[in-house]
Amino acid sequence: QVQLVESGGGLVQAGGSLRLSCAASGKIDNRAYMAWHRQAPGKQQRELVASITGSGPVYYADSMKGRVRISRDNARNTVDLDMNSLKPEDTAIYICYAAPLYGGQYWGPGTQVTVSS
Repeated sequence: QVQLVESGGGLVQAGGSLRLSCAASGKIDNRAYMAWHRQAPGKQQRELVASITGSGPVYYADSMKGRVRISRDNARNTVDLDMNSLKPEDTAIYICYAAPLYGGQYWGPGTQVTVSS
């Protein structure tokens, strides 16, 4: 089993920055595929924002390319998402996802990001 806990969300003005952090615990190591998704208000579908494997970042959404960076801190066992130049349309619940090499998929509860205009 894997537990994921997100932190770092909050209210920020347009143009501002936030760092989200996903703390992973349980049966997971730094080779696991991990990602940040987001679910905007009123939308059922989640959007993949960025993902990372043991080799480094592998995906950034076009909607956030150039404004976002995903990284992992193996000492802290976290995956961080640095976002800048935030826009009101970035408002969403940001959710951490993990897929360990041995199988399974895990989601965190999410953290709210609200960008005011």
